[in-house]
Amino acid sequence: MVGRSKDRVSQNIQAINKYFMKIEDCFRIGSILKTRGLKGELQLYVDFENLHDIDITAIFIDVAGKLIPYFVESIKYPMKNTAYLYLEDIDTIEKATPLAKKDVYLSNKQKPKKKKDEFTLKDLKGFTAIDENEGELGIITEISEFPQQLIAHVIYQDCEVLFPLNEEIIKGIDVVKNMVLVDLPEGLLDIYLD
Repeated sequence: MVGRSKDRVSQNIQAINKYFMKIEDCFRIGSILKTRGLKGELQLYVDFENLHDIDITAIFIDVAGKLIPYFVESIKYPMKNTAYLYLEDIDTIEKATPLAKKDVYLSNKQKPKKKKDEFTLKDLKGFTAIDENEGELGIITEISEFPQQLIAHVIYQDCEVLFPLNEEIIKGIDVVKNMVLVDLPEGLLDIYLD
């Protein structure tokens, strides 16, 4: 009997998780700094350029590793890197306080497309890396900048794999499908997987 109820709980959790947005389907726009006033207004630190150009009707807030959707009632941009927002059903300081110090995301569908001349290798974060020999490696989760070189981070077979982003490695970029074709040096993946 206990085994059956555990299975049911596991199935319910899987069903719930299907409805939550995943981090890789979103882009970070900033984080909630604190509450403002007594009516649930939140102060958002904005680290995404030209956020005011996006029509925002809903946001996702990272609560314990899950992206929870909230509908936006109003949003104002009083100064650079700052936004004040009211969320639907968050109308008291008590309801707003637990959201402080949380990261805020928007769906990738809302991300403005860059013109070709504005696109840089740093914009490959969130793209799927596909190796010519090994196939799909995974989504580029981070891009680190080192002197003279950018390094992509990908989780491949449960291991973090790093590889340089340069003309020798990158064989093609599809900005519509968010994919980058790479030809990793022979043996590079083996270093991480052994």
